[in-house]
Amino acid sequence: MNKLVQNEMMKLIAKKRLVVIAVIIGVLVVLFTFAQYKQAQTQMEKIGTSDWRTILQQQIIDTQNRLSSSRMTPEWKKQLQISLQQQQYYLDNDINPSEPGAPTFIRIFLENSIDLFIPLMVMVIASDLVSSEHSIGSIKLLLTRPVKRWKVLLSKYITLCLAISLIIAIAGILSYLISGLIFGYKGWGAPILTGFNVTESGLNTSEVKVLDLWKFLLMDFGLVWFVSIVVGTLSFMLSVLIRSTAAGMGIMLAALISGAILSNMVSSWESAKYFFMVNLRLTDYMKGMAPPIDGMNLSFSMMVLIVWWAFALLVSFFVFTKKDVY
Repeated sequence: MNKLVQNEMMKLIAKKRLVVIAVIIGVLVVLFTFAQYKQAQTQMEKIGTSDWRTILQQQIIDTQNRLSSSRMTPEWKKQLQISLQQQQYYLDNDINPSEPGAPTFIRIFLENSIDLFIPLMVMVIASDLVSSEHSIGSIKLLLTRPVKRWKVLLSKYITLCLAISLIIAIAGILSYLISGLIFGYKGWGAPILTGFNVTESGLNTSEVKVLDLWKFLLMDFGLVWFVSIVVGTLSFMLSVLIRSTAAGMGIMLAALISGAILSNMVSSWESAKYFFMVNLRLTDYMKGMAPPIDGMNLSFSMMVLIVWWAFALLVSFFVFTKKDVY
């Protein structure tokens, strides 16, 4: 098994897709860093100070003004009301929700990348692992070896999991190194609040806890890794079922994009909460944001994703070990 995994990793490295992904992540981090810097500069010029309390008070006023709009949908109004309560809670407890520094940038980058950007990078790797063997005609040679089919597929799946871990590590390291040049490398011990519970009546703060930012980041990285594994496994299944890499990538791309759209539109469609793409934003539960559909929580979303992961893995191994190769 070790030799099979080593062989798959060598093939993956030879394709240089990990290098391309690292370059894409680096470019995007640079753009995000610049955007964050310009936003901070504009905000400081508008308010006339860099004091976070004054800035947060202004944000609270802006949110209150937006809530007075009569054209706002009930779902968006509820989200703004929750955001307003959270902002006031941070202010009342004298905790800066956006402590300047590279660790805060990493947190924001992960939270905004969990449902689309990082899954897209994972999909590029996963959609090609099996289907490419058909494209270049090496699948027959691979299966003529005195190794059982399930072991061959397992080696590819282990390689996928290693590649996913590497992609997330690259994202974290590049985010820290690049953003730190602008915002500084301090802030690992900054306090951050978690445990906000969104109910029908509003925001429940009875279970709110204060964590060091590094502990919060560990949980964020864990949730991003979990989501990436699920998306990677689904892409892996399509790579087994469909011989065309482009077709597999197209299907997953459509699913991920539709998930980003559905999350803002499915509040009244209760059955949609069982779609995997609606449950990808697990970090939103850490921040205390309202779920896309009432009744959803972190445990529910993780359970839905686990079911999709198990289904995709079972289908992949069943089809690969049973289907004819020609």
